[in-house]
Amino acid sequence: MADPNNKHRTIICIGDIHGYITKLLNLWSNLESHIDPESFNTATVIFLGDYCDRGPNTRKVIDFLISLPKRYPNQKHVFLSGNHDFAFAGFVGVLPGEFEAEETWREYTDNEEREGWFKGEGYEKMHLQGRRWGGWIKAKFNAAKGIDYKGSIYDAAPTFESYGVPHGSSDLMKAVPEDHKKFLAEMVWVHEEDNVCIETQEGVRHCKLIAVHAGLERGKNVREQLEFLKARDARVPKVTDLSGRKDVWDIPKELSETIVVSGHHGKLHIEGLRLIIDEGGGLEGNPVAAIVLPSMKIVRDTDNLS
Repeated sequence: MADPNNKHRTIICIGDIHGYITKLLNLWSNLESHIDPESFNTATVIFLGDYCDRGPNTRKVIDFLISLPKRYPNQKHVFLSGNHDFAFAGFVGVLPGEFEAEETWREYTDNEEREGWFKGEGYEKMHLQGRRWGGWIKAKFNAAKGIDYKGSIYDAAPTFESYGVPHGSSDLMKAVPEDHKKFLAEMVWVHEEDNVCIETQEGVRHCKLIAVHAGLERGKNVREQLEFLKARDARVPKVTDLSGRKDVWDIPKELSETIVVSGHHGKLHIEGLRLIIDEGGGLEGNPVAAIVLPSMKIVRDTDNLS
């Protein structure tokens, strides 16, 4: 029998929530039921990003996330920025650091009309992703997802509405409360943990863990990527590690014994130490999932655990 004094600490990684407060509350309660109280109350909980857009209750989702440190003071909470959250922060003007807004647009101006970038009050100082987020996309149907767009290419209309303003209105900047702006301003782009245990068929492995919304870019030096992500340098038009697809799917070859955990990709994919936890993809009919380490157990909002 395992020695109870030598318990491996619990790490919970929660996939993209996309404004679905009911799913988040059900998932949280299922995690609380599945994990023993001592482990749950001292767990490290890593939210993998994309708190906003698509679903109806972004405002309530962020209220819930902000409430966690007071309600669970012995847990450690990590809030990664997703590409949607980065864009939301860009629209309301709380991205970290200094940047020249126009410099972020230049490379992509050919897309401005098709994507219907935001041109309302304050756009001159707005990051490219903020303008795309608050704009109106010309196409009505998102063929890749098989659903209609909700306002912008980011499906941001439900986020605006959750704060009581119509999509594309600069009034959102005033409507978002200061504690939500602080949350958006402080999201991290990457999180690292040392000595994380996972159970495998060969026994327990001790690994490093890197959590980043989409993944680490293929063919780029990992140390430089991590330094860039930690610096949160918003001068770039887009952050590939938060928004890429195939180019961030795999674990870079130079990493050994390292778990790389992400959301973003609209699927649940577990292959060796590469964990992609985004079963929801922001779609109403899909569950929101989490993975619990060291057991590697998947818990969903739809599980009947409570």
